[in-house]
Amino acid sequence: MKRFALAVLPGDGIGPEVTAEAVKVLHAAADLFGYRIDTSEYAVGAAGVAESGDSLPERTRAAAVEADAVLLGAVGHPDLASAEGKRRPEAGLLALRKLLGVYANLRPVVVHPSLVHASPLKPERLAGVDLLIVRELTGGLYYGEPRALERDSAVNTLRYTAGEIERVARVAFRAAAERRGLLTSVDKANVLEVSELWRKTVTRVGGEEFPAVRLEHLYVDFAAMRLVAEPARVDVLLTENLFGDILSDEAAVLTGSLGLLPSASLGDGPGLFEPVHGSAPDIAGRGVANPIGAIASAAMLLRYGFGLAEAAAAVDQAVAAVLAAGARTADIARPGERAVATREIGDEVARLVLWGKSVEPVLGS
Repeated sequence: MKRFALAVLPGDGIGPEVTAEAVKVLHAAADLFGYRIDTSEYAVGAAGVAESGDSLPERTRAAAVEADAVLLGAVGHPDLASAEGKRRPEAGLLALRKLLGVYANLRPVVVHPSLVHASPLKPERLAGVDLLIVRELTGGLYYGEPRALERDSAVNTLRYTAGEIERVARVAFRAAAERRGLLTSVDKANVLEVSELWRKTVTRVGGEEFPAVRLEHLYVDFAAMRLVAEPARVDVLLTENLFGDILSDEAAVLTGSLGLLPSASLGDGPGLFEPVHGSAPDIAGRGVANPIGAIASAAMLLRYGFGLAEAAAAVDQAVAAVLAAGARTADIARPGERAVATREIGDEVARLVLWGKSVEPVLGS
């Protein structure tokens, strides 16, 4: 029996709630396909500060690098909004990404036909939307030095090397080659020297290594407009850290909720898998959070972290079946529809994974 070690970092806010459902689904997939996932929980973010005064405690660091994959819930707490250094919850997330060397963040955005109503865009704009955002994750303004905040001034440094751009570009080109063969690289080369290097490097990698993939370059402001005006034209979108953060959150409007979006952060070691949404402290503990993003992140974990494509497909199919049957958490329910609890969604997806096509969805029916 294959065995995998999974470090689970529930984090803050709704993180523990949605992560519990993702783990439940992972164990259902393991039961179905005959392998074992050994899970252990560790603190991160505000939970890490509470445990040891550090948003990424040493115990968590050690476990993360030894695991086969890392599943993260969310980080952030209003009581630590003004905290600095290691006590800032978000610093733990940035440190974790750097520790694992996960330089390529993959964020798929697929519009489920049964959820077209949840998006503010017209249905005709959403037809055929199936895109992948590849965001560089360990460089740029988030990590650049020097950085400083003084009384009347502040500085952040935007820096990339050609090597950093090359490696994430290869991830994006490979993904495009396996999809529809179009890569859209996003920059601000008319203003920023870093973007000039980005454009030149991506062009070179594409021409030398991926001639069959069609490459286009867009300025970030035009790319933002295309995401909402013509999203079906986008196949794989590649960009640097800050632009990727903004554009991937903008893309959530296509699906209707941040709670639906998963992500995988990949490098040369253990991958980091997490839903795109934040810790949402205002709804934490109420059992109303949408766990689909966390569960879909678990599917990406199976595919990219453990190399179990068939198990990943089973989870994706179960999620689609639950949504098609009408199960809705409060964030995606129509007015007057019954909102389903976080735990109910997890139970139903796990049940469908375990029994496959031999059972029908019951939630929402």
